[in-house]
Amino acid sequence: MTAIKHALQRDIFTPNDERLLGIVNVCKAGKKKKNCFLCATVTTERPVQVKVVKVKKSDKGDFYKRQQMWELRDLTVVDAKDASKENPEFDLHFEKVYKWLASSTAEKNSFISCIWKLNQRYLRKKLEFVNVSSQLLEESVPSGESQSVAGGDEDALEEYQELSTREEQDIESMMEMCEFAVSNAEAFAEKLFKELQVLDGANIQSIMASEKQVNILMQLLDEALAEVDTIEGKLSSYEEMLQSVKDQMDQISQSNRLIQISNTNNGKLLDEIQFLVNYMDLSKGHIRALQEGDLTSPRGIEACISASEALLQCMNVALRPGHEQLAAVNQQQKLFAELRDTFARRLTNHLNNVFVHQGHDQSSTLSQNTAELSLPKHSPLHRDLLRYAKLMEWLKNTHREKYEGLSRTYVDYMNRLYEREIKDFFEVAKIKMAGTSKEAKGKFGLHGSSGKLTGSTSSLNKLTVQGSNSRRSQSSSLLDMGNMSASDLDVADRTKFDKIFEQVLSELEPLCLAEQDFISKFFKLQQHQTVLPPLAQPETEEVDGSVPSRVPPQADHRHSVSSEKDLVRLMMNKIFQSIEPELNSLIALGDKIDSFHSLYMLVKMSHHVWTAENVDPASFLSTTLGNVLVTVKRNFDKCISGQIKQMEEVKISKKSKVGILPFVTRFEEFAELAETIFRNAERRGDLDKAYVKLIRAVFMNVEKVASESQKTPRDVVMMENFHHIFSTLSRLKISCLDAERREAKHKYTDHLQSYVINSLGQPLEKLNHFFEGVEARVAQGVREEEVSYQLAFNKQELRKVIKEYPGKEVKKGLDNLYKKVDKHLCEEESLLQVVWHSMQDEFIRQYKHFEGLIGRCYPGSGITMEFTIQDMLEYFSSIAQSH
Repeated sequence: MTAIKHALQRDIFTPNDERLLGIVNVCKAGKKKKNCFLCATVTTERPVQVKVVKVKKSDKGDFYKRQQMWELRDLTVVDAKDASKENPEFDLHFEKVYKWLASSTAEKNSFISCIWKLNQRYLRKKLEFVNVSSQLLEESVPSGESQSVAGGDEDALEEYQELSTREEQDIESMMEMCEFAVSNAEAFAEKLFKELQVLDGANIQSIMASEKQVNILMQLLDEALAEVDTIEGKLSSYEEMLQSVKDQMDQISQSNRLIQISNTNNGKLLDEIQFLVNYMDLSKGHIRALQEGDLTSPRGIEACISASEALLQCMNVALRPGHEQLAAVNQQQKLFAELRDTFARRLTNHLNNVFVHQGHDQSSTLSQNTAELSLPKHSPLHRDLLRYAKLMEWLKNTHREKYEGLSRTYVDYMNRLYEREIKDFFEVAKIKMAGTSKEAKGKFGLHGSSGKLTGSTSSLNKLTVQGSNSRRSQSSSLLDMGNMSASDLDVADRTKFDKIFEQVLSELEPLCLAEQDFISKFFKLQQHQTVLPPLAQPETEEVDGSVPSRVPPQADHRHSVSSEKDLVRLMMNKIFQSIEPELNSLIALGDKIDSFHSLYMLVKMSHHVWTAENVDPASFLSTTLGNVLVTVKRNFDKCISGQIKQMEEVKISKKSKVGILPFVTRFEEFAELAETIFRNAERRGDLDKAYVKLIRAVFMNVEKVASESQKTPRDVVMMENFHHIFSTLSRLKISCLDAERREAKHKYTDHLQSYVINSLGQPLEKLNHFFEGVEARVAQGVREEEVSYQLAFNKQELRKVIKEYPGKEVKKGLDNLYKKVDKHLCEEESLLQVVWHSMQDEFIRQYKHFEGLIGRCYPGSGITMEFTIQDMLEYFSSIAQSH
């Protein structure tokens, strides 16, 4: 590095009157390029300029060239990157940041030290050195190789001083005294040397003359040394004293440390004792409440609740490690367990007695509600028991077995209580449904005293509906499902049944919801997951994926329920297990009285199921009503199937005209009633499906009866019945039967036209046969104008046939035709004038057709009919008016 420095000084800086003071071998950080040198220089001329020059070795030789230069006064920050670790990287902040990587950390430190010294000597500006050791900045000359690199010239620079003015004057005066000072320097130097020897001799003599003073100085030094020894002795004694004090202080410190440890242990012990006292101590008042507290008064119940919560908190406290080994803790835990068992036993016995007494008290009031269609309210019982809800929660968390035993007891007593109430309630409903008059009792044969129903399912099987002595034929009614004609029941009876059924559902719904809400609150079965206790095993399983049914008791233990919501529903199933069979019994009775009741029940039950599912789809009420709804839907489907079956079995009289068939009239009655009942109903789709089944059966059986009819022509049967069906569907505007309405109209129109055409062929029979023969000849290829040359169809034959039908005979034939049509048609449908008008139009069409054939086949013959169109109109009008 020294050789490089001298080469750079000689080749680059000396020609520019600069001196090289610091150098470092660097390359740009992060880039692989050739090395270069950063040089710190100063100018030899005043004012001194300090620069940092970047020098690079030429690619085409061994000489160096100046590449870039910065003024030191432009330097703002020197960043050494890391002051504690050796790191060759450093940054110089000029107009921008230059990042360098030195060949060694020593060179970097030497260069940064040189920069610092130059700044201190020449600039003294506020230059910031970042991550640079303060020791490096305080060193004047670094050691080792770097001293030779940057230190030598710097020291020379520091030793060099300019001559003062006085020194210059002395030198000039001395040189003036010696004339040859300039011309003969050697003589001048020799002269100066001799004068210097003279001065040195004088100095030595002066020193020798001062020996006495030197001796005095030596004596003083000896005295000083003795004094120092004395001081050292005192210091030694002091040190011994301080060592004794130090030993004593060490002992005191050790004692203090032991005292501190003892205080810390005492504090921790106090904390543990306070923890146990605070969390495992039960007050005497709480102990007394748990052992002897009054469970009947509100104040006593509140005291027991507070005591039980405090006991549970003490029992559930999280003990710290080692507490279990303390005898006091074990004693307290044993006390808590005894108090828990004692209070759980007292609470269980008390609530068992409450359940029993409340059940007996409630049953004593049943007789007050038997006359009215209403269920007893259990809100007082619920209100009294809800005071114990928190105690039940405590029992659930501490004594699961006793909690489950209480649950079983409650379910058993309430099951018996509700079973009696619901049985009596449905007995009243059945009596009101069947009617309380003697006529109703005789008609339905109600069993039991005072005409009451027994209320059981078996009594329903004994129920018979006695018909009149003269049974109606099966064709007279489609509603004879329970041996009772719909004509025996009026709208008021059905409305009464609808109100009774609605009242039954309206009474059951709040009863079930109130009991379910009470069970959830009292037994705390609302949110947390649990395992099903043995008190309420599932009693239903699904059959065919939809209809729940009872399972035998021995299968109960095979079921398990994971959520408390299901547990509530299963408890409700056991408490209200009589609701579903009683509802089915009531529904069967209503269906037996009148099969049309299934329509009312389907609508009402669907609405209540929809309401219950909106509240809670998995609730007991929703499930039970859904099961009953399946039964109602089956009865509804059975009613529809029964009507279709009776349509298929209908028989008509061979001696009387058919008219409007009974099942067509009954379909009209069914549709009118159904549209009234199902207005805005949720189960409209079921009705639409029933409509389609019924109307298809009506269409098929109308055609069947028309084909079997002997007294009445088939076209008349079809025309009248399909006209009635079309009128009914048009009036009721049943959207799902629009296609059937159009089909009924089409069938009515076709058969009207067919009947008219077939009937009109009789009054002008010979004339019809004659012109049919003419048309046959034309169809065979005979030209129309040549038909008159045929022997059987010449003009004479035509005149002969026409003469057989004078106006008088035509009118007579039309009159007979009117009478015959009148016999065919029934009065209910009033189609006589419609048919007669259609016959008039058809007769005029045939008349014009005959005249056209005469004009084309017998041109110029002058042959015409014996009567005109105006005559025909008068005939038809007079005949219609005369009848």
